[in-house]
Amino acid sequence: MDRLKEFESNIEYTFKQPGLLRQALTHSSYANEHKMKKGADNERLEFLGDAVLEVVSSEYLFLNYPSMPEGDMTKLRASLVCEPTLADCANEIKLGDYLYLGKGEDKTGGRERKSVLSDALEATIGAIFLDGGFTNAKEFVLKFIMTDIEHKKLFHDSKTILQELAQGEFGENVVYELVGESGPDHKKTYITRVSLKSRALAEGEGSTKKASEQAAAYKALAILDEELGIER
Repeated sequence: MDRLKEFESNIEYTFKQPGLLRQALTHSSYANEHKMKKGADNERLEFLGDAVLEVVSSEYLFLNYPSMPEGDMTKLRASLVCEPTLADCANEIKLGDYLYLGKGEDKTGGRERKSVLSDALEATIGAIFLDGGFTNAKEFVLKFIMTDIEHKKLFHDSKTILQELAQGEFGENVVYELVGESGPDHKKTYITRVSLKSRALAEGEGSTKKASEQAAAYKALAILDEELGIER
């Protein structure tokens, strides 16, 4: 079974136009390295997929949370479609294994990079939309993204929850420190360390400093919850 067919099996959708799927999985580094024509990478499909994802996720929340105020729906939607969450969804379907990456991007961990994975997932949504219409794209989003809502909400709220836990249990504030960054200015990856009482708890990464703090907080929260015997 070739790579694209294998990935189609993972996502339970067969493309009528396989070229769209290949484009969705083509990172700009690969397109540049192979001197492909302008627009041959997945960035335009990502733009389209992002719009489809916003519509589907908004409708889902509107229908399934009938008493939730608009402001809370906006926050919950943000937690469901943020970069780390989408990257986790991409890992569930092993998307990173099928990416077309330039050699440098591949060697520096592009297949695990959250920004690369989330962008490619949105591009895949865009490709399905163009290939099979809105209904098929919606089915994909509902099946692989709009799942485990409470867990994803916890991720989005983890900075606030961690701060409240630190204050309540230890009477201390958590401290975030930017410890690394890489990549070009338009697509940087940031690494943040979160500490409590001079103890380094965890590190997280993201395409913004805020996203890297959120990822670090989520990991730290899991560590403290286990140590304190807290179930969420």
